[in-house]
Amino acid sequence: MRNRSAYTEVDLSALRHNIRQARNHMAQGTPFLAVVKADAYGHGSVPVSRVCLEEGASMLGVAIPEEGMELREAGVTAPILVLSGVDDEGAVISARYGLTQTVYDPRGVERLSAICEAERLRCPVHVKIDSGMGRIGARTEAELQAILGALSKAPRLDITGVYTHFADADSPDPAFTLRQIERFDCLRKHLPGGITAHAAASAAALRYPEAAFDMVRFGIVMYGCAPYPGCPLDLQPVLSWKTEAVYVKRFQKGDSFSYGRTFIADRDGMAATLSIGYGDGYPRILSNRADVLIHGKRCRILGRVCMDAMMVDVTDVDGVTEGTEAVLIGRSGKECVTADELAALSDTISYEILLSPGARNGRVYIGK
Repeated sequence: MRNRSAYTEVDLSALRHNIRQARNHMAQGTPFLAVVKADAYGHGSVPVSRVCLEEGASMLGVAIPEEGMELREAGVTAPILVLSGVDDEGAVISARYGLTQTVYDPRGVERLSAICEAERLRCPVHVKIDSGMGRIGARTEAELQAILGALSKAPRLDITGVYTHFADADSPDPAFTLRQIERFDCLRKHLPGGITAHAAASAAALRYPEAAFDMVRFGIVMYGCAPYPGCPLDLQPVLSWKTEAVYVKRFQKGDSFSYGRTFIADRDGMAATLSIGYGDGYPRILSNRADVLIHGKRCRILGRVCMDAMMVDVTDVDGVTEGTEAVLIGRSGKECVTADELAALSDTISYEILLSPGARNGRVYIGK
């Protein structure tokens, strides 16, 4: 079940443009992994993955084996890296669907090895090093040697890569990232030669050439959001979010809007009720803060966002009627509301905004 009028629009041509922008910033021939976890940041993992592979991605990255299974069942045959550890069920999926599994401690190696023995299958693995993120991975040479010791007793597991993740690559202060690069470079040398080393996601790939190693990982930059302030790329937003007006009415000075009467009109005017609310994923924290675009003009949200609707001020917009399009993220005329803008108003990051549209929203694809 979805809201009949609220939907996201994904521009695959903009996706291609952004990938090419990012690749052009790298040394020629640098391989890249396309991060398509969380349904490709809310853009649709299958169509996005196909575009990424057409644009030269050598590998795809997912968060959990089930995401990789979805891609395999859609016919994607490219290497897929699972960026987290797994339980027994996940290990079975990784083995059966030919996914590359992250390992970061001996227990995970032993679990995956036992599953592969039972299934009589081989499984490639990438070893995760914690160079300073504090999430998962080997932190010391001793911890790394313990993982390698477990792998030496796992004949069906093939070490094909080693990687890390930076905690502060978008910061203007490079000190911590440089320490992470040095730490990763030191620890990775204990692994066999000829495997793929990767460390840099979008921000580090663009800012730290020394972090490129054998492959970089493009995530947020592909989807058109700057990974750090002052990013030099000409990025195009890939996702737009739209709905429509379902009711238009006059209001008078002193009238109030929505729950809690948090907005009291200080003039006479016109308001439109839009067919979208926090039940569709639009953040309630944007109540009385954000604008939507109607006929190329900014219209402020009036009062609190409801579960299924919200009201906006259309006093200064001509021709608003039932069925008029409203743009929540994207462009209308010369105006544009970006995920970064809504993130700043919500005290969050663009990633979370892109993932906000829920199941009641439809999704359409434009471009090629």
